[in-house]
Amino acid sequence: MTIGGLGSGLDFLYDENAADVQVKKTLRLSELEPNRDQPRKIFSEEAIAALADSIQRYGMLQPILVRPYGLNYQIVAGERRWRAARMLGLDEVPVIIREISDEETMEIALIENLQRENLNPLEEAEGYEQLMERFEMTQEDVAKCVGKSRSAVANSLRLLKLPKEIRELVQGAALSAGHARALLAIRDPALQMDTAKRAADGKLTVRDIEKIAAAEAQTAQPEKPADAMPDSYFTEMQISLESRLARRVSVTYGKNKGSLVLEFYDKDDLAALAQKLTRE
Repeated sequence: MTIGGLGSGLDFLYDENAADVQVKKTLRLSELEPNRDQPRKIFSEEAIAALADSIQRYGMLQPILVRPYGLNYQIVAGERRWRAARMLGLDEVPVIIREISDEETMEIALIENLQRENLNPLEEAEGYEQLMERFEMTQEDVAKCVGKSRSAVANSLRLLKLPKEIRELVQGAALSAGHARALLAIRDPALQMDTAKRAADGKLTVRDIEKIAAAEAQTAQPEKPADAMPDSYFTEMQISLESRLARRVSVTYGKNKGSLVLEFYDKDDLAALAQKLTRE
């Protein structure tokens, strides 16, 4: 079996007429175990309780997708439903049993979460990183697997370069992915951390952070020649490019000429940047 990518959806995985589906239709909760490598690490108790209430009223409308795993079965898709069933004290749950490889299991778990459960930005990035490290995928491979652009995957992975304290703010939803990407443009660790805390307290917007990053970049630049044009247009253009391209940008202008410097992070990121710049 091969996973067709996000664009094809996950419905085909639940086709009970598929050849590799075993006959058994229900399993005891004690026979199921969660996938420790699944991307979602944080489960909202409130959301699980709401799902449990729905299951109690209407039943479990979609079975849990599992695969044989040792003497038991491992959950491939549907851990929230399993947790809700445990909350209700159910003995058995409906299942679809399929023979699925480790790689396909991780792909399905990531895709299901991206489609249905809105992973936080760090969980999404860590899921991409797991696919790359465990299965030697490139950013292009991951992008095709989850139905996203390579630049979107590259920008997501960049969040993992943030310090642990800032990553925790993103994971706890105190900072958005937009805030986090803007913070990546700040080079000074102390300024980056202070800016992150102020943003988490609701005192700074993404635009505010971009301005702080641009001001830092301007301060760090070598002194301009006397004939350089002191035009705010270039500062505004630098801020705009950093926001659109999600990377550090340097714009300088002297006598009748200027320079534009774009930062990139690896070969895949450079290729994605080149594709974006040359797109007609």
